[in-house]
Amino acid sequence: MSPPAAVTSRRVCDVTAERRRRDAIAAATRLTEALVDHLNVGVAQAYVNQRKLDHEVKTLQVQAAQFAKQTGQWITMVENFNQALKEIGDVENWARSIEMDMRTIATALEYVYKGQLQPPCS
Repeated sequence: MSPPAAVTSRRVCDVTAERRRRDAIAAATRLTEALVDHLNVGVAQAYVNQRKLDHEVKTLQVQAAQFAKQTGQWITMVENFNQALKEIGDVENWARSIEMDMRTIATALEYVYKGQLQPPCS
């Protein structure tokens, strides 16, 4: 005996509906995986870029510290040079002062030697 046509038709509809449901689930799964893969590519690229930026920042920090150290050394050298120039200027002024004193003494000695200075009256 064969099942009635309504039952067979119902089973065919059920099988078709189940197949469509499985196909819909598979399609939704593929879509979800594709979307996640697409998002993961962007996240992975952002992560790679962030790592590159972190490396660059560390490199720049090291270079900035080296530059600051070098600049500090240059400033010290310039300050020392400036101090040396001031001391040379002080020595030059001291030498001029000594030279003027020596000329004054030499002139006074010349007057004494030539007899141009009069002894004080007693």
